[in-house]
Amino acid sequence: MDYAILAELARDGRLSVTELAARVGLSKTPVQARMRRLETAGVIAGYRAILSPVRMNLAHVAFVELRLTDTREAALQAFNKAVRAIPEIEECHMIAGGFDYLLKVRTTDITDYRRVLAERISTLPHVASSSTYVAMEAVKDNAVVSLPK
Repeated sequence: MDYAILAELARDGRLSVTELAARVGLSKTPVQARMRRLETAGVIAGYRAILSPVRMNLAHVAFVELRLTDTREAALQAFNKAVRAIPEIEECHMIAGGFDYLLKVRTTDITDYRRVLAERISTLPHVASSSTYVAMEAVKDNAVVSLPK
């Protein structure tokens, strides 16, 4: 039943509890209790609007491989803290492979990306080198857009 509730909320996070209960075949009280339990357990991490990057003039996506000069724990923590402060970086993943981190960067255009790369990404702690791959088309994208501050 929890999966049914989660599936409905994933499709439409604005459902009222009454509508959600009707869709999953339970009464309102047990649905509310299950939702509270899922929220408390962190399974439901929050509710948000899904924004259109194209309509917000944020359609340019670049993936950036980063190599660091130092991968000891203190250096990784410094990098992780700094990368969280850059709103154009939509995702950041530590990678086991030929490089250390993979970033998904969303900007208005290539000129804006170049500025973000030069002024923000390249100045992150311990960055040795980067390689950029510009996305030409999003075939599947379930990401949530972050707004620059």
